[in-house]
Amino acid sequence: MTAVGRMGFRVLPAGPRLPAGTIARFNRLASASVADAMGRFNFMDPGIRARTRQRAAGPALTVVCRPGDNLMVHKALALASPGDVVVVTTGGNVTSAVFGELMCESAVAARLAALVVDGAVRDVEAIAAKGFAVFSRSVCPGGCDKDGPGEINVPVACGGVVVKPGDVVVGDGDGLAVVPYEQADTVLRAVDELLAREERRVAEIRGGQVFRPDVDELLRRKGVIE
Repeated sequence: MTAVGRMGFRVLPAGPRLPAGTIARFNRLASASVADAMGRFNFMDPGIRARTRQRAAGPALTVVCRPGDNLMVHKALALASPGDVVVVTTGGNVTSAVFGELMCESAVAARLAALVVDGAVRDVEAIAAKGFAVFSRSVCPGGCDKDGPGEINVPVACGGVVVKPGDVVVGDGDGLAVVPYEQADTVLRAVDELLAREERRVAEIRGGQVFRPDVDELLRRKGVIE
């Protein structure tokens, strides 16, 4: 699609897309592990919560909506590729749901991975029954206009994190981590190292070293214990 429109009311081309195998690896990882691998940064704030008990990972398609309007969310669902995570910011609105059961029917038919909204959704029981992953700041029965303006495939702020088109969004019951597209391989290697350390620690616990000895060493250096 050729980019037309003007700043504030436009649809831009999709972002870069990582190989399917890379996305599949992220789909097996916990959001907490991914955030730890990024220096304990790049996770959305805890106000963005899982609403349907589903986990998901995929490349971001981003949407900016005017508060109380979801015209561009409808267009984003039509533009998204299978496996995409549609990430929506609503200008702080938490009472006008930008996504509900009927839109979820379209999202499931298009085989999208998830929807993330820094704002409101509704019909969460019906959405959960369809097995679709939704994360949002609020749940509210209020609806939306469909007038615009808005933007698709621009960098957005969602849950206190910058999300760019093509970044990898990893969501589960703990919340969401966002991996910059260009850092995906580096983060995967860091997660592998982190998980290996955790496996070694589990083996130590099961072998009888129940508590970490380095905790006391640290406390001694800080003058807390002798």
